Amino acid sequence: MDKIDILKKIETELKIQGKSQRTIRMYCYFNRKFIEFANKEPEQITTDDIKAYLAELISKGNNAASLALARSSLKYFYDEMLEKGIMAKIKTPKRHRKIPDVLTKEEVKLLIENAGSLRNKLLIEIMYASGLRVSECASLKVDDLNLKEKNGLLKHGKGGKDRFFILSEQVIADLGQYLKQNSGNTYLFPGTKGPITAKAIQDVIKRVAKRTDIKKHVHCHGLRHAFATHLLEAGTDIRVIQELLAHSNLQTTQFYTQISKQQLMRVKSPMDSL
Repeated sequence: MDKIDILKKIETELKIQGKSQRTIRMYCYFNRKFIEFANKEPEQITTDDIKAYLAELISKGNNAASLALARSSLKYFYDEMLEKGIMAKIKTPKRHRKIPDVLTKEEVKLLIENAGSLRNKLLIEIMYASGLRVSECASLKVDDLNLKEKNGLLKHGKGGKDRFFILSEQVIADLGQYLKQNSGNTYLFPGTKGPITAKAIQDVIKRVAKRTDIKKHVHCHGLRHAFATHLLEAGTDIRVIQELLAHSNLQTTQFYTQISKQQLMRVKSPMDSL
């Protein structure tokens, strides 16, 4: 089977399943690289070939997340599409998730105060106040917002799922002013062609962070981390947070119990009750 035919088959199947463009791109990337590495027909591929490729990735310094993605990409083609069953006994290193240094409420305020424009202010506010991913924020349309009901409907979020998100009173007030100044646009944050790009938003956050004295690494996903952590510290049920973050697995949301310093500070050592 020709390499181009293989990649086309993978792309077609993933599109049918509604996978994101990023997933399609990465699955095709790792399968292409493996084909070049193994230099064999798909029917000749063995478990040892897969292991040799993953070992090669490790020797080149790829981290656990990249290895897991490579394994998933190859498993999809060889085990799911070709039904070879050669991936079952292949394990990759467990991914060790670092605990991020979460922005405090004061630091979020600093970012908002130094935004420099109403548009930039809203970009920061919406990612923090609603817990949206940067790509989700970028794709928002004006019609997705319901200011009266204080919420919005995110269409085709991660995994192609629709979900509601909350809007704060402050965001609604700023949106009212912003929409008066920028009427007639389909997208809430228009770019040169269609919506603003995620990269453009990331650049905005970097520039704003430089204008503050925040010592932490400030990035878009950090605002989502802050959203979840601050809700948890305020006593919001973790299952509600799971729903707001659109996590399919509660275990993913429970990660925030590890980074809540406020909750940690409320725990009294048993030594103090002796």
